[in-house]
Amino acid sequence: MKKKIFSMLVLSLSLTCFAQEHKHSTFYYQRATLFEELPITFNDIIFLGNSITNGAEWTELFDNKHVKNRGISGDICIGVYERLDAVLKGKPAKIFLLIGINDVSRGTSADTIVAHIGMIVSKIKTDSPKTKLYLQSILPTTDHYNMFKSHTSRWQVVPQINRGLVRLAEEEGVEYIDLYYHFVDKETGKMDTAYTNDGLHLLGKGYLKWVEIVKPYIEENK
Repeated sequence: MKKKIFSMLVLSLSLTCFAQEHKHSTFYYQRATLFEELPITFNDIIFLGNSITNGAEWTELFDNKHVKNRGISGDICIGVYERLDAVLKGKPAKIFLLIGINDVSRGTSADTIVAHIGMIVSKIKTDSPKTKLYLQSILPTTDHYNMFKSHTSRWQVVPQINRGLVRLAEEEGVEYIDLYYHFVDKETGKMDTAYTNDGLHLLGKGYLKWVEIVKPYIEENK
């Protein structure tokens, strides 16, 4: 009986360790381990976030080899926090952060999402104080296409988070960039369908709009 109980405890511990080591997707680990191997320098400009960031060819969009993609599809705030060392190791010049919509899809509250983003901001400021951080607002979503329902059904939460990010940026002394304003349909409060074909991710036109918005921040202090 004791042997059986011991075996069950060992199995339970093993499963717990496995769950802790595999709390993110397989794609997360594929991408995160690649980022650990890739160099970062003090001249680099990092776009950090989830699939919306992951989906762009930033180097080509800005015609600048120092603008690098560190997006991981499906990532959440804690996922970004846990892989920051690979980004901060080279003390990059700038970081453009966009994260939180996948937390929304999981039912996480606006206050908790802002608090988790606050953890990211704090670590960046502590570990790489000379890095200029740009805190980008979460983009709107739309249920027009009846896709990504867990994301798009909670579209009202996004403005709440963004208001929290405005306060966070002021408190931490970092730059806030309001992407939301440029992508939202002012009549519906949802993403303008000209920029998306699934309600969550961006079309090429959307990325060009994003580049137009942030280009002045890319070029400042050259």
